[in-house]
Amino acid sequence: MNLFERLYDEQEDVKVQFIGFTTESARYDFGIVYTNMFFGKPLVVCMQTGRSTLLCAEEAENWEHVKKVFQIKCDNEAQDLSLFFEQKLPTMSFESQY
Repeated sequence: MNLFERLYDEQEDVKVQFIGFTTESARYDFGIVYTNMFFGKPLVVCMQTGRSTLLCAEEAENWEHVKKVFQIKCDNEAQDLSLFFEQKLPTMSFESQY
């Protein structure tokens, strides 16, 4: 009996960028995986906590989403992190996602 239905099993060479920086009250270390999977959205991984999300620049504008995903306690820190991602991540049109 087959318990799992395979949805995809892809392999690709990807670009990964590691970025570490500090703010007034925190240190951040992220890995950003640029892939063709997931509609081309980068996979953003917090190297300190292991939390990750698919994120493009437009989605990063929503600092409350960034705060929730990476469990940031301070609104100002989340806003700063959101601004960083807006500048760093590629933009994605809605049409290219769906």
